[in-house]
Amino acid sequence: MSEKSKTRGSKNDHWPFGLDQQLQSPDSSKHQIKTLDLSKGKWPWLGCAGSNYIGGLMAGLNGDPILGIDDKIDDLQYNNNNNSNEAIDKEGLLGLGEDCSSYNKNNQGGEKDMAGNPIHRSGSRPQLDLSKAEIQGNSEERDPTILLPNQSDDISHLALDIGGSLIKLVYFSRHEDQSVEDKRKRTVNERLGITNGNRRSYPVLGGRLHFVKFETSKLNECLDFISSKQLHCGRIGSHSWNSEAPANENAVIKATGGGAYKFADLFKERLGVSIEKEDEMDCLVAGANFLLKAIRHEAFTHMEGHKEFVQIDHNDLFPYLLVNVGSGVSIIKVDGDGKFQRVSGTNVGGGTYWGLGRLLTKCNSFDELLELSQRGDNRTIDMLVGDIYGGMDYSKIGLSASTIASSFGKAISDKKELEDYRPEDISLSLLRMISYNIGQISYLNALRFGLKRIFFGGFFIRGHAYTMDTISFAVQFWSKGEAQAMFLRHEGFLGALGAFMSYQKHGLDDLMVHHLVERFPMGAPYTGGRIHGPPLGDLNEKISWMEKFVQKGTEITAPVPMAPPGTTGLGGFEVPSSRGATLRPDASALNIGVLHLVPTLEVFPLLANPKMYEPNTIDLSDHKELEYWFTVLSEHLPDLVDKAVASEGGTDDAKRRGDAFARAFSAHLARLMEEPAAYGKLGLANLLELREECLREFQFHDAYRSIKQRENEASLAVLPDLLLELDHMDEEARLLTLIEGVLAANIFDWGSRACVDLYHKGTIIEIYRMSRNKMQRPWRVDDFDLFKERMLGSDGKKPKPHKRALLFVDNSGADVVLGMLPLARELLRRGTEVVLVANSLPALNDVTAMELPDIVAEAAKHCDILRRAAEAGGLLVDAMTNTVDGSKGNSSSVPLMVVENGCGSPCIDLRQVSSDLAAAAKCADLVILEGMGRSLHTNFNALFKCEALKLAMVKNQRLAEKLIQGKIYDCVCRYEPAPAS
Repeated sequence: MSEKSKTRGSKNDHWPFGLDQQLQSPDSSKHQIKTLDLSKGKWPWLGCAGSNYIGGLMAGLNGDPILGIDDKIDDLQYNNNNNSNEAIDKEGLLGLGEDCSSYNKNNQGGEKDMAGNPIHRSGSRPQLDLSKAEIQGNSEERDPTILLPNQSDDISHLALDIGGSLIKLVYFSRHEDQSVEDKRKRTVNERLGITNGNRRSYPVLGGRLHFVKFETSKLNECLDFISSKQLHCGRIGSHSWNSEAPANENAVIKATGGGAYKFADLFKERLGVSIEKEDEMDCLVAGANFLLKAIRHEAFTHMEGHKEFVQIDHNDLFPYLLVNVGSGVSIIKVDGDGKFQRVSGTNVGGGTYWGLGRLLTKCNSFDELLELSQRGDNRTIDMLVGDIYGGMDYSKIGLSASTIASSFGKAISDKKELEDYRPEDISLSLLRMISYNIGQISYLNALRFGLKRIFFGGFFIRGHAYTMDTISFAVQFWSKGEAQAMFLRHEGFLGALGAFMSYQKHGLDDLMVHHLVERFPMGAPYTGGRIHGPPLGDLNEKISWMEKFVQKGTEITAPVPMAPPGTTGLGGFEVPSSRGATLRPDASALNIGVLHLVPTLEVFPLLANPKMYEPNTIDLSDHKELEYWFTVLSEHLPDLVDKAVASEGGTDDAKRRGDAFARAFSAHLARLMEEPAAYGKLGLANLLELREECLREFQFHDAYRSIKQRENEASLAVLPDLLLELDHMDEEARLLTLIEGVLAANIFDWGSRACVDLYHKGTIIEIYRMSRNKMQRPWRVDDFDLFKERMLGSDGKKPKPHKRALLFVDNSGADVVLGMLPLARELLRRGTEVVLVANSLPALNDVTAMELPDIVAEAAKHCDILRRAAEAGGLLVDAMTNTVDGSKGNSSSVPLMVVENGCGSPCIDLRQVSSDLAAAAKCADLVILEGMGRSLHTNFNALFKCEALKLAMVKNQRLAEKLIQGKIYDCVCRYEPAPAS
């Protein structure tokens, strides 16, 4: 038996079957199950959302049993002494497993839907001032932007869930729209039929949602944070820690949780704002619904320590069961937005675990109790089947010897006192007893309503691996594998997010999963109880605490800013608890990033099956694969830092930022090595994008700028000779030479170590010619003949040319100038519209949509075909007449256009592309993906509604072996005809 098994025994065997051994309490006849009459009105102490410390509440009810409420453990101390105007029915406490009357009964006279079901809505929402409203822009657009000149900004972009232990804060920040509406872009938009119709008048357009936690005992730090960022004023972006901004006297902040009542006066005194209390259960469900519909990798399963993210179709979300485990447990059946009812619950929950644990082990905190359970062995205190049957299984009914027959059962027969038992063993036995119970009751309710989707949340869960494992096993055991327990990455923020959504003009209801992008800047808060603040006012402050990074052995541990200057010093950070030989209670907790709300992102309309689409080709769930690519990225880091610093002139400031970037990215890698699922589902594309985002975070916006300019100039200088050579070939030889040219030019990739080493052996043109000379068919993946037949036809039959081709370009220099531009030219001369699709933001040496028009304009000086097409596509603002190539081919007036793809990574996730690209795709019948990032690392297995051509040179030996069973510098020419309609 393994050491782990010796410590805990088999989880599968330690099932709390509850074998009846006539272990009745000598006083069992006195125990009565009572029910609570919920029809008499709202109970302030109950709130149906919770906020009650079981021990205190029991005392307040003279010892009567209570209804198990999901009331957050962190709401423990608030509502115990609230006076209720209603009388409590002492005969009526809800029995375990009884059908609780719907929460809707507390609102019998409220608004109902068409089916007569009560609808839960906030009772007092701020109203929009529509006076003198006017349409901004073209009034004929389908959904034009509406300007509200008289709308006050009283509504704060901030909401809180104030519990007894933690304050969860969700706030919105705007950032400037950096799009450039120049004449060139307007012309392209007109060509593509792009209007402003998809833009919304909501404030979330182009904004971000931030998630932050504070200890409730440090409320003043939370208030300082709100004040410093002026969140209560509706003005985002101040960098001063103690800036005092006057709040409008009518300003309100939405809040839920017990602290919304307790601290309302303090918020008014310190910030000048009123707290508007939102119902906790309303907020809980609203937050869960939003997350499950809008966040792609929000839900996950957790079995035997392994996380697996679950993709949920938002059209098939309802109904589901939401189990909120706080002090007690509330089980909620959610049928839709605003439609839910509390169907059951139990008073045996997190408060039970903490309360009994504190009495039995003398632990001072919930986390300490969880920490003890990691080192426990419940066999010393739980009665097992083998203890009853002399170490034998009870095989007749399928119970193994190590199945739990009775939790804490050995305490009856053992002649031991409390101090004779290890606190670790007590904690583990208690955790198992309560978690198994919660899992079983939840499944029975799911069975009762025919539901197979059960989501668990609440403070009791808090990312604790063993708690999630135990609940998951219980659900799996009782359902015989037909139902799954699922957990939420943002589960600690459900209430705060729901409160935020109660603002009338938040606009989040219209957002879909492709509109949200999650980023992980340094200092973004962790879940699992780690506390965060203060605001880092500027980049200099961030670098200051990056320079004070903690080293834990050889592993860098990401610091978490904690306190304002003057307490722990600028950039103070928290040192995570030592692991020793065990797992931290929150080690499996998932990080929470910043949600970027980008309503202009769309799903690429040419994907054959968007629901089944997976961009990543490489599966990083294989630990060896993960370790290999982490090593590749780590080894490339010094060279990347050198390039980034050089791009900023090599100044002392640039060197300091470069060092901070290296530390930050290394910390990200260390975190992901410890917990690959920390940032959601992890693929190679996510890693590469994380690196680019980290560069931008430290203000390195284009690390390869000078290299790209140099390579573009060198390539443009030889382009006329290449075009002249191509024009002297017959069309079959020319087509082959063009594809060879694309593959050969794709060797220029500064993201490949092998290619970087090549650059020291010759000039860009010398390397390009060497690569061209080595082009020998058949390539490792060679569908050229199929593509040739589609382009040129066979048996004398000329095929119909493509209507529009989307060319996803890769690197600057020879790749785009000598590879993709000549291919685009060939399509243009055949009468095909061409759209060059390039990055919105720089990534390595990839060309951007902002740079492409200048490259095309320079190339057009030497080519009539390119010039006329560029003019037709709006790329040449001032028409050029000075051409020198004298092309004899039929010059075409079909347009050559450029659109941005909506991302800033070497890879592309086609579930989130720019609305411009989505519009351009609607008339396209050919997609050409070029380069390793866009056609191998991602999209190698992607299927499209139209023809697709994937072209790349493999510049990594491991990728070549794994993907195409080849070797480095092998080439891929993969042609996929359009599927039969």
